[in-house]
Amino acid sequence: MELGIYTFGETDPRWTHEPAVAAMRLQHLLEEIELADQVGLDVFGVGEHHRPDYAVSSPAVVLAAAAARTTRIKLTSAVTVLSSDDPVRVFQDFSTLDLLSGGRAEITAGRGSFIESYPLFGQDLDDYNELFTEKLELLLKLREQERITWRGKHRPSIDDRGVYPRPLQQPLPVWIAVGGTPQSVVRAGTLGLPLAIAIIGGMPERFAPLVQLYREAAAKAGHDASTLKVSINSHGFIADTVDKAAELVLPPYIDTMSRIGRERGWPMPTRQQFDFERSPRGAMLLGSPQEVIDKILFEHELFGMDRLLIQFTVGPMLHTDVMRSIELFGTVVAPAVRKALGVSASP
Repeated sequence: MELGIYTFGETDPRWTHEPAVAAMRLQHLLEEIELADQVGLDVFGVGEHHRPDYAVSSPAVVLAAAAARTTRIKLTSAVTVLSSDDPVRVFQDFSTLDLLSGGRAEITAGRGSFIESYPLFGQDLDDYNELFTEKLELLLKLREQERITWRGKHRPSIDDRGVYPRPLQQPLPVWIAVGGTPQSVVRAGTLGLPLAIAIIGGMPERFAPLVQLYREAAAKAGHDASTLKVSINSHGFIADTVDKAAELVLPPYIDTMSRIGRERGWPMPTRQQFDFERSPRGAMLLGSPQEVIDKILFEHELFGMDRLLIQFTVGPMLHTDVMRSIELFGTVVAPAVRKALGVSASP
């Protein structure tokens, strides 16, 4: 099983309009990716957002910078908001990243957890589902064919044009990211694409039927379901003790989830809710190394997943604390999980 990290490049909302703040966050992010590579983690994902409280709007650019500072770790978006982007540019960007990284690029395509990119790039939210379906179809065709002819509703036609550069990996990996919608799970299975499920609240076992649905949809479409990969992506943090982990994470977690909750009309998060999420039955992988090891192994029993990614920075945190968490993940947690499962790190 692959183990890794994903981030949105969170910044302190009090200083979001200061370019120097974003510049520092990006430098710290590159150091975090470099350390994850050094301590033997398998994957690092960077999300796309178009908001002042996140420093990354172009994951491929950040990952390309990281490619020059790493040697083995896989570099993926988490996610690429495909619905509001141009699939041709997405494919070219990640093909370029694949070449720069020596074949370590991946695309995780989704519809995004925020809506700012839709009006920014001239898309209508009324076309939310149609946009993703059409653009995913084009992206998959682009990775299959060097020259392409294509017509759709939401992008100008392409008439027998070559799309370059071509990636080293054939095919360039494309994952589908979902938040728990059965229709999205079925789509991924039907297309025979690997599935990334975001579990950021509640009891993980409630998502087990979705994994089964995915595999059933894949088999029904004629794919070998046993070869299709599943990733579980969740919030978490690792510190030397559980109390230290909770102390570091609680303030930024409550602040961030409260701010997003006010935008969306969610109930405000509470300490009681936080404590449940970090409990053995909650979604958060937070605590000492042993507690996180136990939670990962528990979820592997539930899902048999092929990959697990943890978001360490739900809100802005001190760079030194994040670096320590990455160190513990790579040097303590990952070796113990691999030993328990009888697997090795990715080559």
